[in-house]
Amino acid sequence: MYELAILIHVIGATVWTGGHIVLSVAVLPDVLKHKDLNYIRRFESGYEKIGIPALIVQIVSGLYLASFLIPEVSQIFDWANPAVKLLWVKLSLLLITALLAADARLRVIPNLSASNLNSLAFHIIPVTAVSVLFVISGVLYRFGWFA
Repeated sequence: MYELAILIHVIGATVWTGGHIVLSVAVLPDVLKHKDLNYIRRFESGYEKIGIPALIVQIVSGLYLASFLIPEVSQIFDWANPAVKLLWVKLSLLLITALLAADARLRVIPNLSASNLNSLAFHIIPVTAVSVLFVISGVLYRFGWFA
């Protein structure tokens, strides 16, 4: 079951991070250049169908995997344990993602227009960077570089 959790965690990371890289590098520049709200809305509506479930899969599988590395909840402040450091890095990145997503969903997207597309870009780019940091932190831990 542990190996299956790693597999679905990596697939979720691939979908989440890959989708945000495509959004940031391929979609966003054209949207900003042409001020095309419909293009960004089409991408988002399609991507959300797989992106949000991928993020949920990552959260659930990540907590499951963390339970193997940190079997006792009382150990979550044992800073000598590299798994604890990774857990806090991942939880911090998740909090940043959640705050950016909530701000975008509640403040930016309801008022989105061609004139304020830059505010959306200021959410998309950091979420993309954070998603890449999620992947990097997982790889660094997996190869023992996180200790």
